[in-house]
Amino acid sequence: MTDPVQTVTNWARNITYTAAEFHRPDSPDALRSLVAGSARVRVLGSGHSFNRIADPGPRGVLVSIAGLPPETEVDTAARTVRVAGGVRYAELARAVHARGLALPNMASLPHISVAGSVATGTHGSGVTNGPLAAPVREVELVLADGSTETVARGDARFDGAVTSLGALGVVTALTLDLEPAYEVEQTVHVELPLEGLDFGAVAGAAYSVSLFTDWRDPGFRQAWVKRRTDQAPVEFGWGVPAKVAMHPVPGMPGGNCTEQFGVPGPWHERLPHFRAEFTPSSGDELQSECLLPRATAEAALHAVDGIRRTVSAVLQTCEVRTVAADPQWLSPAHGRDSVALHFTWIDDLAAVLPVVRRLEEALEPFDPRPHWGKVYAMSGEALRDRYPRLADFRALARQLDPEGKFTNPFVAEVLED
Repeated sequence: MTDPVQTVTNWARNITYTAAEFHRPDSPDALRSLVAGSARVRVLGSGHSFNRIADPGPRGVLVSIAGLPPETEVDTAARTVRVAGGVRYAELARAVHARGLALPNMASLPHISVAGSVATGTHGSGVTNGPLAAPVREVELVLADGSTETVARGDARFDGAVTSLGALGVVTALTLDLEPAYEVEQTVHVELPLEGLDFGAVAGAAYSVSLFTDWRDPGFRQAWVKRRTDQAPVEFGWGVPAKVAMHPVPGMPGGNCTEQFGVPGPWHERLPHFRAEFTPSSGDELQSECLLPRATAEAALHAVDGIRRTVSAVLQTCEVRTVAADPQWLSPAHGRDSVALHFTWIDDLAAVLPVVRRLEEALEPFDPRPHWGKVYAMSGEALRDRYPRLADFRALARQLDPEGKFTNPFVAEVLED
């Protein structure tokens, strides 16, 4: 299937892709043939990136793999699942849960694609929970010549092949580790002051904790606390329990969010903030995120508080989460336990981008790494300094894609010598 590319935008509609052609192949053979016959290829996942990471440029081909068979093959004995790259987390979670198994974590949105999330370093929350890439054990790729390659855990290339920015090939399937299904109860607490905040204690109080603020005042409007019912009870001693269902964005209906008030439910219906059956918002927003060493969390939050009038002027909400270190070469959490500061902005890039620059300046002493799929202003040179295994990734990209078929200007800026 080929469509005029001018009709293809990302979810937020702030990006219109400039590719010469848009294809949605319906079989693996069609995909391999398309890749082999194209000079430049980038893959569009669920469109939840806010920059041009997926845009192949005006001479390239934009490919969606959502038309490939949505395979989800659960091996209950091995506790693994092989999932097609175009499948979204909501569908994957339902299939896995039906077999009595679970993923260790999910992002706040269950609407995003598995392959796209893993490739950009997307994550959920929890001091012991790594990014969504952490359970991956195999990556299946279509390479530039149309051949296929599987890179498995234990292969020296593996830690470069998972969070890969789409620069190595088309990810057609991933195999992930699973664990026995579990239940989660979620409570929301309100009004946590920033002054005197023991961030480590708050973030580690439950399996997953997310803090929200609009930065109009010091402190946090909400704390979303998610406890696995197979773990110890939580004594969350900060703020007060919310009396009505909450939404992370002030003024939005809480009914679109997952069940609160400590009602236990399946893991996949509590770990995300938003219900899979609801569209979480209209898409009229931009997003940024910086990951910093977790030990700097309190100082970094005070740095943001120092410019909160600038930030709050264009902000809808800010979420603060934790992510455990992982070994992926291009993961924003590579090699360090991290705190993630996520900003949902108004849909006005001209107003937002200067604020993003000011925010990055304020956070510069803490060595921030931006989420690959969000809006950021950091230069390629600055980014390259933050990834100690970048040279290894560059060599892997040249090995698997020597002509740079899967490279675009966004990726090239990262991979430059």
